[in-house]
Amino acid sequence: MMINTKNMVSITEANQNFSRVARMVEEDGAVIILKNNRPVYKITYIPQEEPAMSEEDIMAISDQLMERFGKAYQGLAQ
Repeated sequence: MMINTKNMVSITEANQNFSRVARMVEEDGAVIILKNNRPVYKITYIPQEEPAMSEEDIMAISDQLMERFGKAYQGLAQ
């Protein structure tokens, strides 16, 4: 595992300057927290999930299904 030494902070520094550590995580993806000069914790960034499909894509698929299986849907609706 490759560790960027610029992203290592002591547990004391992380405790006193957590907002700075959080900014480091946002910029670089991860920060290693040291306790007694040994890596103990790894803080990582959790990216926001993007929707898998746009609303336009979903509507296009829906239209295709209605065209293909419209008669079956009408039969189920009765």
